[in-house]
Formats: sequence, C-alpha cells, structure tokens
Amino acid sequence: MNKTAMSSAWHQSRRGRGHRHKEQRRPNREQAVEQNAEDSVPRGTCMTMCPDYELRQREAQNRLHRFEMLAGTERDRLPRADVSRAVKEYSRPAAGKDSTRASDLRPPSVLLKTVCYLVDDIAASSAFQPWTEVYSFVFDRLRSVRQDMIIQRVSGPDCVAVLEKSVRFLLYASYRLCGQPLQYFDPRINDTHLQESLSWLLESYRDGKHPHQEEFQALSLLYNLGSTHAIQHVLELPERIRSSPAVQLALAVSRAHTERNPVRLLRLTQRLDFIQVCAVHRHLLPCRRDLLLLYSHGHNSRNCRYPLQRLARLLFLKDPLAAELCQEYGVNVSGEWVNFSKSSFTEAPSGDLQCRRTHEPVEDKQWNSSAGSEIHGCA
Repeated sequence: MNKTAMSSAWHQSRRGRGHRHKEQRRPNREQAVEQNAEDSVPRGTCMTMCPDYELRQREAQNRLHRFEMLAGTERDRLPRADVSRAVKEYSRPAAGKDSTRASDLRPPSVLLKTVCYLVDDIAASSAFQPWTEVYSFVFDRLRSVRQDMIIQRVSGPDCVAVLEKSVRFLLYASYRLCGQPLQYFDPRINDTHLQESLSWLLESYRDGKHPHQEEFQALSLLYNLGSTHAIQHVLELPERIRSSPAVQLALAVSRAHTERNPVRLLRLTQRLDFIQVCAVHRHLLPCRRDLLLLYSHGHNSRNCRYPLQRLARLLFLKDPLAAELCQEYGVNVSGEWVNFSKSSFTEAPSGDLQCRRTHEPVEDKQWNSSAGSEIHGCA
C-alpha cells in the first residue's frame, strides 16, 4: 500500500472513531439536560397551609376570609389570622410575579393535609353556613392546591389522593348546589374544573396500581354519559379494572343511555351509590323526559289509565314529584292515575321545574349523610 492510500485509510479511521465518540457522548448530554430540567423544578418548603408572606400581606390588606380569622378578632379593624386555619388562596399568574419561590410552595404532604382540612373542617362542618360560601372558599383553596402541584410537577400517591378528594368534592357540589343562582354557583365553571381534575387523575392512574381506580373510572364514565371518548377510554382499560362491579355497572348505564332506553337507565340508576348518583344526576331530567314521551306514544288512549305510584318508581321519584313532572310535560294526572296522550305532550317544559327538585332518590338516608363522609368516600 502506498503512502497516499495509507494516509487516506488513517484519516477515515480517525473520522469513524470521532463519529463513534460523538454518538457515545450524545446520550450523556441528553441525560444531563434531563437532569438539569429535573433540578430546575421548584420544591416547596412551606410547611403550613398558607405561606407566612401571603398571610401577613392579606392580614395587612384586610383580605382574610372569615373562616381564617383568629377567634375574638373578627370585629377588629384589621382581624388577625389564625395560622392553623388560614389557607393559601388562588392567585392568577402575573407578569413579574415569581410564583416558584420555595417558601411559597407547599410540598405534597402539606397539600394533602390541606385538602383533608378543607374537607373535614370546612365542607363537612355545620358551623360554617351557608354552604354556598363554604363551596366558594373550598373551591378557591383547592384551585390553589392544584396550582402548587402543577408548579412542582407533583405525581405519585399524594397527587392521586388530592385529585380523588377534589373530584369527589366537585361532584358533591354539582348535586348539592344544582339550581342555585349563578352568583353562588356556576355549573359551567364547576364542570370545567371537574373535567380537568378527572383528566389529570385518569392520567395519573397510568403510573401504576391505585386502590380506588375502579371507582373513579366509573365516575368519569357516569359523569360523561354520551361521550364516545369516555366510552373508548373505559373499553381500553385492563381487564381487571374493566370487569370490576363499579365499571361494569357504569358501562351498563352508558349502554342504556346510548340505546335511548330510559326505563333501563333509570332502573340501573337505582343501584348506584350516593356519589355515583351525584355524577349522573345531570342526565336524569332529560332521561325522565324521554320516558314520559315514550309512554305518551305507547299508552296513547283516552281509556288507558296508568298507576301514578308505578310510574313514580320507574322515574325514580316520589309520587308528588312524579305528578309535578308529568304536569310539566303536559301529561294529565288525575288523583292516583296518569292519562297519557301523545297530542298533549309538551316538548319544552316551562322551566319552573328545576333539575335540583327531581334528582332526589326515593330513599333519603344516603342523601342526608354528612358531606365529609361522602367526599372522603373510600379514599
């Protein structure tokens, strides 16, 4: 081999080794970038429910909520804060405002403790009334909790526990405050935050096994009846979750809704527990309307009388509410009997009968349970 050929071969060998060295170094660089990104995520150091800086600022500006005031100072010109009751409020991100200071962020364990306090000591307490104010306070503070979680990229069991309690609270509120004036309760805003929390929670379940996953997969499907995305999500779940009793019942309800079978849907609804009925209740009034329309055509006869008591059981209502619902849709009620007529059925109700008056089940025991036990549930 001549000198020129040897020189060329040597240079090619050097270039090849250089490329191999670059390829070997690239993963190390990517790992370093990932490590730097991980290190740049702020970690909270605030061990109280409200950072000291915010607490003193709101105290000086007279912006404490009455649920946070120190007993005996409520009537003072500037009430003092009770550190054990004050909770960090939600603050919109603003230009020039540093929301990543470690001293202003609460670690996951403190966030979970905060949520438990909001549920047990505020939402479930009979001392704080009206409940519309309780909802407003807890809603804002839960929003702040989720904000801290997002900034710190919280994941794992504490994240799941916080989201599960948040979802239950928002579902419970959607039932309890249904029909309230918009200045006290906006169902659209509540729905937006509930859907975001549900989406985050279901995504968190992908990280591993969680003891309450079946319950919340079922709640998500019941709340989103008619959603092809929700149905597809459940059908793609592992067999052990999809075959659980809660998910199977939710799938049966969803199937009845898809098939426009109001009789079967309302019959299945009577097998749901309290929080499941909270999830599905917004779909019940349209379902009851469909049942009355169906019976108005199927039992259309002047001489046909249908027992009101039996119809009330089908509608999953007490007799007086069933009679009121019938009259709202133009169905004639005479004493204990109902006369169906397709010509007298009114498609659009007058609006006097609100959803909140028709989603009370026949049995009252579960509805009278405390808010705390229902929001905590099995979580």
